[in-house]
Amino acid sequence: MTFTIPIDNGDSVKNAEADSQRTLYPYVTGTSIVAIKYKDGVLMASDMGGSYGSTLRYKNIERMKAIGKHSLLGASGEISDFQEILRYLDELVLNDNMWDDGNSLGPKEVHNYLTRVMYNRRNKFNPLWNTLVLGGVKNGESYLGMVSMIGVSFEDNHVATGFGNHLARPILRDEWHADLSFEDGVKLLEKCMRVLLYRDRSAINKLQIAKITEEGVTVSQPYSLKTFWEFKAFNNPTAGAEGSW
Repeated sequence: MTFTIPIDNGDSVKNAEADSQRTLYPYVTGTSIVAIKYKDGVLMASDMGGSYGSTLRYKNIERMKAIGKHSLLGASGEISDFQEILRYLDELVLNDNMWDDGNSLGPKEVHNYLTRVMYNRRNKFNPLWNTLVLGGVKNGESYLGMVSMIGVSFEDNHVATGFGNHLARPILRDEWHADLSFEDGVKLLEKCMRVLLYRDRSAINKLQIAKITEEGVTVSQPYSLKTFWEFKAFNNPTAGAEGSW
């Protein structure tokens, strides 16, 4: 796909072609999002790191945002693409509000919209490099779903992206139950985030936990977890390994 730029060289105007640019590789990325349903709504956790390649370049990036009245969105992956998605959603919510009919978009509608957006961009070979988690509460029903960068989507009682899908989901399968209180849900998320902090080099010890209920969205102030680094495997990770190193 190309577009034409007129260039005036003083004598005549010539046409030059400039190729449109696409995100061929994610540059500044955020790591895992972990989310669960609890008895009053949905809880979601993320750290605030932004990695430039393997360098932890930014340490104050918020990756969870309220969408309309009933939804909460979290994203891992390319930060600039997440900002583009937020612009899409701002336009969607504004257009919905303009109807002024007393109705508002629920989390299921927003989740379906995001699935269509991600799949559409994938079909154009110009994907948005994010994995999205969408939670919400409307009419007393909690909703939690996920969308991948190629438009694969599903709903579940607990979801996680990135390394969290491998390291946090086993913990959630063992310990999650539908009647979790807010306090127990936060402890469970903190346990998952602590494991990710130990095992994911892109994770940082600065996180936020957000909740959404019928009353709306609340995002905590950033805070750190208590950690313990004196495990023998941490002090001498190559013990018992083969070779001369």
